[in-house]
Formats: sequence, structure tokens, C-alpha cells
Amino acid sequence: MSGTFLAASAQAGGGRRHTGEAGGTTSGLSRVDLKGWAKAQLTADLARHDRQRENTSKTTLASAASFSSTSASAVDRQATLLSSPADDTAAADPTTLVLYDTAGPYGQLGELYAMATANLAGHFGTVTAKPVQQYTAGMIDSYTAVIYIGSTYYGGSIPDAIPAAFYQDAATTTKPVLWMGANIWGLANDVGVTRFAQKYGWDPTTSYYEDGGSVGTVTQVTYKNQALTRTIPAGQDGGVLRPTILTGSGYPAVIRLAEGLDTSNGHTFGWAIRSANLTYMGEIPFAYVSESDRVIVLEDLLFDALAPATTERHRAVVRLEDISPDSDPAELRSMADYLYAQNIPYGINVIPVYTDPNGTYNNGVPETVTLAQRPQVVSALKYMLARGAVLMDHGYTHQYGNVANPYNGVTGDDFEFYRAHVDTANNVVHDGPVAEDSTLWAQGRVTSALALFTAAGLPKPALWTTPHYAGSAADYKVFSSNFSARLERSLYFAGTLTGASSDPNRFIGQFFPYVVKDVYGTKVLPENIGNYEPEAYNNHPARLPADLIASAKANLAVRDGFAGFFYHPYYALQPLKDTIDGIKALGYTFVSPAAL
Repeated sequence: MSGTFLAASAQAGGGRRHTGEAGGTTSGLSRVDLKGWAKAQLTADLARHDRQRENTSKTTLASAASFSSTSASAVDRQATLLSSPADDTAAADPTTLVLYDTAGPYGQLGELYAMATANLAGHFGTVTAKPVQQYTAGMIDSYTAVIYIGSTYYGGSIPDAIPAAFYQDAATTTKPVLWMGANIWGLANDVGVTRFAQKYGWDPTTSYYEDGGSVGTVTQVTYKNQALTRTIPAGQDGGVLRPTILTGSGYPAVIRLAEGLDTSNGHTFGWAIRSANLTYMGEIPFAYVSESDRVIVLEDLLFDALAPATTERHRAVVRLEDISPDSDPAELRSMADYLYAQNIPYGINVIPVYTDPNGTYNNGVPETVTLAQRPQVVSALKYMLARGAVLMDHGYTHQYGNVANPYNGVTGDDFEFYRAHVDTANNVVHDGPVAEDSTLWAQGRVTSALALFTAAGLPKPALWTTPHYAGSAADYKVFSSNFSARLERSLYFAGTLTGASSDPNRFIGQFFPYVVKDVYGTKVLPENIGNYEPEAYNNHPARLPADLIASAKANLAVRDGFAGFFYHPYYALQPLKDTIDGIKALGYTFVSPAAL
């Protein structure tokens, strides 16, 4: 996998405490050659650098294009994704235009990054996403802000696909423009380097991804006094553009919003900068993302463009995970008593069927149990609901048939809506939707699950969490039609924006720091700091209360953000207490997932 994705952890219930996919992998991309992309970007940037040295005089004296205003034109809304803000605390329906690249051998990256960006902007209001070459003059006038994602490096063998109309409108509008990654030098060249420098105070045409012949080792981005992580595998780092800030009379001030640190040489630079109405980020921060990652900068900067009057507040959400008919009622009641005493509302993720089809934990004898067949568990669930819990559906069986998917076929351990295996390097690999995947099949699973809640005398769950956070695009639409929201991390598949058929396992995985309305049209509630997992597994380190608290601290940089996490009730109570105490001490207030 190019980039990784955090999946929910697993358990077998009833005291059978063993790791599944807890901690999981971090948000990112599947089946995308980021190593090849990074090499192509740096090769193109080096060529631009060489051309710049040869043509310095010509470049710096380039005549400026006109900054004349353009009139508004009719807006093509065929790619409109969202119809309403995800949270009534956001500004009154701001609109966002997301433009992305599709050209070149890595053109598929554009749509994946555009979905991730559109999902975040879906917190604020309506979002329209379209390939940048579809931009027409004046289109920006119909939106609150525009975001361009430069994932294809234009130049050399890849002609510039950005219309001159967008360059002109971006340079003349007074509306917020957020530009990520490549081709900012194209804007400067189009409108004139001198004019660009006089308006924005820096020179993209002399700004490069390398510092002294190397991308260096940029491992930290500091934003709002939070030291955020940046961890890129060797050979897959396309670099961060180091902006050439101009000083002296005649140049406006450039605000360094976030500072990048290159630990190979100690150099710091503006990882994100702003001048006039232009905010520029030197990379696209959606690959190799962790719970304390530099993507937090983007998540917060969107408020500046779309809801600048937002009042700062910090909320937390917790849920208890992988509860099944095989869970221990005493453990559930113990958790309920503690959370109730602390006045903490919480979610309970319940799997209505426990099955061990191969007898993995039952001496080789297959076993299947429903909620109605475990009245003591049901009684404990009702006890929890009376003490602040919110009932959530966590699949039907949380496993797939009698096969290892990827472990043993037992409820809580395995994927239900997606196939997976463990490779020879001990990594969990997503293989694609299950063979029979369809809208009808997924709806059948949901219908069966809901019937079992009713049979047990429990209310219908209003919220859903996908087992191991993995389903197909068709599955997510089914979940959306049955539940008011999902509380989870999700997969977003290529072809979702364009309608084109694509590799069903080419996706971007994402988690959110606030409530969003995503490109599937579903409200998604935040789980962004992970879960307690005391043991390492599948190349993922243990994740202890201190780690969750550190991630919550990093997310304080999001001015109206959350710390969302989950906990398995088969673990001891003390780590949960430690985690909650630490998050409270940071100033977070716990709220019910049902209130979001």
C-alpha cells in the first residue's frame, strides 16, 4: 500500500483478549505508486531549477499579464457533492470550489486528494469538485473560496492543464484561494513574476522542493505551538516546496502560518504561508497521515477561508467497541458505572451476532449466538443505555463466512464487507470488496442486524460503524440510507467524483477532526485519535493512554475540533480512566455522539 489506513481493532469477546487490527495503519492511499510519483516530481523540479538558472534574466523580467477583473459566468454544478453543512455550528452555508489535476501518469491522485479535501470542506457547507481544466472564466465568483490541489507537476512532457482563466481569476479575486502542492510557479509566470511578487511578497519561480540538492528530512511541522509529525517512508518523499520570501521595500509581509523543520540540516521554512488572499501549502498532506500529523494544519486553515468567525472550543467523543453476545456483562456494567459517575455520554458499538464458524475459541466446535440468546448481555446493554450510552450498530457478524479474513473468521477479529489478508511482512492488506458485494447484499446484512436488535428488545441504532472501517462505495451508500450518521474512518474510492469505473481497491482512507458531510452524502462523526492497544501487532506499535493524549493535544490546533477515540471493554478500566483524565485536562468536554 502507498500510504496506509487505520482500521478498527478486533476482539473475540467474552474474555478472549487478543489483538486484531487495533491501531491499524494510518490514513492514506491504496494502490498508488507514491515512490514513482515522488521521483517524477523531483525530476521535474530539478529540470525547472536548471531552466531557471539558464533563463534568470528572462524569467525575472517577464512582462506581467493583466490583472483585469473578469465577469461572473454561469457555474457548472454537475459535480456538486454536498447540499448542506455537516454541523449547525459551521458558518451559514459557505460554498467551496475544489479543483484538481487529472493529467499525467499519476493523474489518478487528483481525484483521491480532491475527495479528501471535499470531505473536510463538507464540514462547512456545499462543495463542488471538478478537474481544473474544466474551470471557466468567472467561476470563482460563485463560491466563498477556491482550493486548488497541485498533484501533477506540469512541465516537460506534461503540458500545463491549468486554464489561463483560472490563473487570472486566482490572481484578481479577493476571495480566499488555498493552493496546495505544485504549479504555483505557473500562476506567477502567467500573471508576471514582478506583479506576483509585488502582490504576494514571494517568488514561486525560485522556490523548489529541494534544499541544497536534497528533499532533506522534514519530520515536523509546527502550527499554533503544536509540534505535528510528518513521517514519509524512504524514497517516497516528493518534498515540500521551500518558498523564497522576498524582503525589502515594495513587498508585502508574508505570514508563515506553519513552520517546517528539516532535521537533516536544522533549516526551518514556511510549510504554509499567507499573503493577501492567497494561502499556500508546500505539499498535499494526505499521504502517510497519523493522528498527530501535519494534515491538522489544513483542517484548521479551512476555518480561515470558510468560517473565520468560528469560536474556539474542543469536544471529545468516546465509544466502547466490539460488544457482542459473547461479551462479559460484568465488564460492560463496570464501564457503564465509571462513565456514568464521570457524567460522560458515550457510544456502544454492538455486533448483534457472535459467530466462531470454525470453533477457533471453542475447542473446534462451531458456535453462533445472537443477542436474544444472551439475556444477561442484553440486560447490561439496557443498563448502559439508561446511564448515558448511545446504541450503535457495528455490522451484522463483523466477520466473513468461515474463511480467514484476514485472521480466523471470528466475530470482531475479521472484516465483514471487505476482503483482506496478512502478507509475508506481517502487514494487513486490503484486497477489495467481498465477491458477492452489492447494494442488495449489503442491505440484507443491515436488515438482518436491525431485526436482531428488535428481537432482543433493544431500540433501533441510529448510528453505524463499519467493521474494520472498510466497505465498498456501494456499501457506504447503504449504510447512509439506514442510519443518520457513521462514526468511523472511511474509504473513498476512485471514480466517485467522475462516475468512471476504476480499480475497486484504489482508494484514499481518511479520518476527520470534526463532523463532515462526505462525498457519499453521509454525515460522518469524528474518530481521529485511535484506540488503546497495549501490544504491538501487524507492524503497528502499542498505543497507550499517553499516545492518545498526545494526539488529543496535537488536535487542539483545530479551533473547533474533536478528540474522538474508542476503547474495548474487555481491557481493564484504569487505562480508560487515564485516557479520559488526560483528555479532560487538555480542556476537552465530552459530548454524546447522538448530539452531533
